[in-house]
Amino acid sequence: MVRCLQPAIRSRKARPHTADVAKDPAQLHLGLVEVTEIDPPTAKGAKPVLWRIVTTLPVCKPHEVDRVVRIYRLRWRIEQLFRTMKTDGLKLESAQIEAAHRLFKISALALIVVARIIMPVDARDGSPRPATDLIAPELIEPVAAIAASLEGTTARQKNSHAKGSLAWLAWVAARLGGWNCYYKPPGPKTMADGWKRLAAMLDGFTLAQRARDV
Repeated sequence: MVRCLQPAIRSRKARPHTADVAKDPAQLHLGLVEVTEIDPPTAKGAKPVLWRIVTTLPVCKPHEVDRVVRIYRLRWRIEQLFRTMKTDGLKLESAQIEAAHRLFKISALALIVVARIIMPVDARDGSPRPATDLIAPELIEPVAAIAASLEGTTARQKNSHAKGSLAWLAWVAARLGGWNCYYKPPGPKTMADGWKRLAAMLDGFTLAQRARDV
């Protein structure tokens, strides 16, 4: 939880001499919001989070300050998204594409894939959302068979989430990505690796079903 420590400050900043005179305004109105964490973790050495946010958005009213804080809290989510698009997921930076319009198109497609990775990361600790938000209903049973093969002998190595839930599906993807059910929870890289393996296994199942029905 956070609270605003002081009233938002508004100021004007003159345009730098390197600015584009034809496009940039002569002055820029800026607001400053200072926010601190009021219930930090009790771990030894933990310090309250302190943000000083400079923004061009209006911050003269409480709801405007709340909006700025909500937007800034998405900063880490955006970092996770880029991380998953690049090194820890799709490796988009390795694409041999230079034309801007083509980069835009491949990035738009990558966003769809990244969403399918971030969703199970969000659901890993429990979620009311169904697995069918990511997979077709007819794939629930194949995933259940895969899940059973991934469970170990200890309680922590069991999938404790309800069958058919997104959390249950996230557990399967995490295990396929190399998570051992201990230590750190699975992140985007582990989930991306697991999702690739799971998708390949489900594709194989679908092909086998089609061959049988011919």
